[in-house]
Amino acid sequence: MASLLALLDSLSPLSGGVNALLILLSLVTAWMTSAFGIGGSALLIMSMAQVMPPAAVIPVHGMVQLGANGSRFTLTWRDVDYRRLAAIVPGILIGAAMASWLLIRLPPGMLELIIASFMIFMCWGPSLPARAVGMGGSLVMGALTTFLSSFVGAAGSIVAAYLKHISPERLVRVATFSAVMSLQHLSKAFIFGFAGFVFFDWLLLMAAMIGVGFVGTWAGLKVLQQVSNNNFDFIMKILLTILSIRLLWVAFEKLVLI
Repeated sequence: MASLLALLDSLSPLSGGVNALLILLSLVTAWMTSAFGIGGSALLIMSMAQVMPPAAVIPVHGMVQLGANGSRFTLTWRDVDYRRLAAIVPGILIGAAMASWLLIRLPPGMLELIIASFMIFMCWGPSLPARAVGMGGSLVMGALTTFLSSFVGAAGSIVAAYLKHISPERLVRVATFSAVMSLQHLSKAFIFGFAGFVFFDWLLLMAAMIGVGFVGTWAGLKVLQQVSNNNFDFIMKILLTILSIRLLWVAFEKLVLI
């Protein structure tokens, strides 16, 4: 037991108990996304924001999600709409450049405020309008979501809503989504490296979270869905809203009270 606690303590600058909790959350949220198709990434980043230093939340979450989306891409690469992907990639580069310039200028508390506000909007705001998706729009979408993802971490729901119009084939949409998200999360390694984030301090924790994420994904595919999508959506909205309210209070303390 003592050796296990020592191992958990060595995974990151956090305590062993918190590291264990994050690893468990990675397993559960990977299973959730695989079994229900929604919710896992947003729940993971909101939970991480409660216990991790603000500067570590987005880059660590990004690398964990890179592992999940990268593995999915390797299994579905033949079905990717590469013409669409080619239009999105320049936007990803533009969004990453904008984010790297702005990231180091954020005052303490602003990151928590952005994450919480974005999550509340995604839970209770208006739905994105359905429209034809052109190549120019794909470039804009790539830039916007990469920029947002560098600050809120979980902009994948916007990408998914946008890409659902590119093809009637579900596998094409899933494969293209995995490719886009892999590139967006990969860009975070450069963005946060440029901003001075030390990935090495979190490398073991990220590896453990990615490893159990593979297990969660595999297990989720084996699970027969037991609740309706509507009920699950409502539960997720309530949970994410509660976490967002707590994060808003943390932001208020840093921006106003301190």
